[in-house]
Amino acid sequence: MLELTPKEIAERTALRINPCKTCQPVGAMYCALGVHSCMPHSHGSQGCVSYHRTFLSRHFKEPAIASTSSFTEGASVFGGGSNLKTGVKNVFEIYDPEMIAVHTTCLSETIGDDVGSYILDMDLPEGKTVVHCNTPSYVGSHITGFYNMMSGFINYLSQKSGKSNGKIGIFPGFVNPGDIREIKKITELMGVPYIMFPDQSGVMDAPMTGTYEMYPKGGTTQDEIISLGDCEKVLAMGLLTSLEPANMLQRKCKVPYEMLPLPIGIEATDQFIMELSKINQTVVPAALEEERGQLVDVMLDAHFYYFGKTCAIFGDPDTVLGLTNLVLEMGMIPKYVITGTPGEAFTRSANALFEKFGVKDCEAKAAADLFELHQWIKNSPVDLLIGSSYGKQIAKAEDIPFVRAGFPVLDRYAHSYFPIVGYKGALRMVEKIIDALLDHKDRMCADEDMDLVM
Repeated sequence: MLELTPKEIAERTALRINPCKTCQPVGAMYCALGVHSCMPHSHGSQGCVSYHRTFLSRHFKEPAIASTSSFTEGASVFGGGSNLKTGVKNVFEIYDPEMIAVHTTCLSETIGDDVGSYILDMDLPEGKTVVHCNTPSYVGSHITGFYNMMSGFINYLSQKSGKSNGKIGIFPGFVNPGDIREIKKITELMGVPYIMFPDQSGVMDAPMTGTYEMYPKGGTTQDEIISLGDCEKVLAMGLLTSLEPANMLQRKCKVPYEMLPLPIGIEATDQFIMELSKINQTVVPAALEEERGQLVDVMLDAHFYYFGKTCAIFGDPDTVLGLTNLVLEMGMIPKYVITGTPGEAFTRSANALFEKFGVKDCEAKAAADLFELHQWIKNSPVDLLIGSSYGKQIAKAEDIPFVRAGFPVLDRYAHSYFPIVGYKGALRMVEKIIDALLDHKDRMCADEDMDLVM
């Protein structure tokens, strides 16, 4: 399919080919699904919400619930206020969520709908809440929409009572439920009380019980979001995903925060654990030390298969930076590192990693696309490709071993249940990288050498 991608690279400023991202409302919807008994509401047309739900459902293999203002031609001309008010009323009556989280779309942003004013004008049922954020799809990415929705919840709900709750807030960023469960496990082993926000575990990986539950047991509760204002501090994971919500909470409730990289790899996980240790003044438990030792053991056992190999990594910014750090720890060379999300912080952070590990001739770029990445690979090939399912055509066209990681992974199953964060997550990623390289070696070697590949 992509064999016709030209090697000659032309500078493009107003065109994206095969984007390495999706639109803001997808991220906003995923964030809202991490809040207990919350109905995401798309203020736009039915086509928008259908796309966003399908996108999430294909990745998680779970139903992504959402409602819509169902814009028609009339709403597009005269505004969607009436549609929103009627939609919110109907959703509360029929589906009975505790909360509705409204995000905008291209259409509602273009016509200038003032969603905040519409919400103030609503006669809400007792005990029910509506929050909103602005998510114009023509700027930013799904990561932008994710942190805009987080900021919306904090802006509407978080309060400072003046009495500390003795907890820390943890902002895990745009990660899978399996990652959130791993972060929770580490935090609980360290004995630190916390509020996880958002928390898609128990929602987008809810067990099959035989009975459909529209609002599973998981998710951050409304009371917990309110209580974020009384936290001792916030550990915000991922500079490009969690900085804005952390700033919002600090401005509103004076809660200090500590920025941490997404805990992918040894050093980043160490950093997270040591921050927890400082908070609780506790010794790192033996269980975590054992996990770390196992990870180092496997990396040493297999290093001669991956050491010095080049790779290209693409996807969400904080995930990509975490994976870049991991492969550098393994002794690999991340030759190309890209994200579709705009932001100079990504490029600065990636270049800082290259400099720290002393690797040369590596390229990092934000607001990039997969067409350009493919061109780079055509001009100077790599040994491994790591990223979402959208890289499979490049891997096939150039015959490169491919490891699926990040978002979205559409053509594999159960991936969202397993972490890539923490020592256990790094161990899984090391295994996937080694297996991909060895599978390729098996496929390409002569028959008489098959038994020597081990």
